[in-house]
Amino acid sequence: MTNPHVIVVGGGTSGMMAAIAAAENNAKVTVIEKNKKLGRKLLVTGGGRCNVTNNRDADEIIQHIPGNGRFLYSAFHQFDNYDIINFFESNGVRLKEEDHGRMFPVTDKSKTILEALQTKMEQLGVDIITENPVETVLYSEDAVTGVLLLDGSTLTADKVILSTGGRAMPRTGSTGDGYKWAKKAGHTLKTLYPTEAPILSDEPFIQDKTLQGLSLRNVALSVLNKKEKIVITHQMDMIFTHFGVSGPAALRCSMFVHQTMNRDKSEEVTMKLDVLPDLSIGQVEQELQKLLKNDGDKSLKNALKGLVFERYLLFSFQRLNLDENMPLKQMTSEQLKSFCNFLKDFRFTANGTHPLEKAFVTGGGINTKEINPKTMESKFKRGLYFTGEILDVNGYTGGYNITAAFVTGRIAGMHAALD
Repeated sequence: MTNPHVIVVGGGTSGMMAAIAAAENNAKVTVIEKNKKLGRKLLVTGGGRCNVTNNRDADEIIQHIPGNGRFLYSAFHQFDNYDIINFFESNGVRLKEEDHGRMFPVTDKSKTILEALQTKMEQLGVDIITENPVETVLYSEDAVTGVLLLDGSTLTADKVILSTGGRAMPRTGSTGDGYKWAKKAGHTLKTLYPTEAPILSDEPFIQDKTLQGLSLRNVALSVLNKKEKIVITHQMDMIFTHFGVSGPAALRCSMFVHQTMNRDKSEEVTMKLDVLPDLSIGQVEQELQKLLKNDGDKSLKNALKGLVFERYLLFSFQRLNLDENMPLKQMTSEQLKSFCNFLKDFRFTANGTHPLEKAFVTGGGINTKEINPKTMESKFKRGLYFTGEILDVNGYTGGYNITAAFVTGRIAGMHAALD
């Protein structure tokens, strides 16, 4: 097909990359964005600094995309995170690497990334329509034919790429429009759920705000199933809040809270907290024996304060009915054992997470089994492609979701222009 007309619905991260890839391969490209401006969600990613990708090997990136990351293997063979880095650097954006491989623009501004994408589209002659949303996508029996806009006008197209995002952060325009057009084409939707969302708990110690605001560094937070087997553990920082727990460890566990509650058909799930994950329980007991020997005359509060944060230590005494002023040497072996267990295995219940509207990322979406992983094309309608968060693919924060968005966008745009 010579110079096909490709319509990209949605001018977000994956949509802009799809438009660029299609235009670079000689397609006539039109981007339709319902907002006034492109890239609204992109501007708020990475705390407004835009963590564009992650400088790790493909296998490691895919491990950090627990929601169907394996679907991306074929796409990664054509365009990967290193290609994303090259794309931006060759378009005048200098990047820098921070902790855990996260890549940011040197300017520390998301706007730099957005402007680079917009400039590239402009250079390639991409047409952009804003503030005139798509009413519906038009199909013949076996192929896509174009779109009907809200103002009643019809645009015909050889290919349509749906880059409409998920349902997280609706204020940026992600209101799930694309799902109904995918269903109209015969696609099925995997249940939507919030990911990278703070975890809720109605435990009394949460309700009475005993630990509210307490940040714990380098702890291991786990989700357990009804058989008390560990589903997932993340060793990172976390914070107690007035509604439950948040911070990196909690956000990463959040999708597993939903999945476990669904699988176990339960209204709640058990969380396990280990505040000394780098020590075995035996090593913690040895530390206590040393303290007993050297500081046995000191009160529990003073003798043990170097072990963990003081507020958490006082909380442990409260839970174990220990008098903080009691000399350490008066602790019975049973009390010592209980104290070690508390530090290594404190359990509390969680009853969900913040809703999808407040989450950073949408879990669930268009069933990836219905999409060609090499091209992102629908297996049901010729010329229909999907990119980014509309797909049932989701990763952790740290540049993984945006990597999936750029990669799927690139692959869809390229194949829409060439196939």
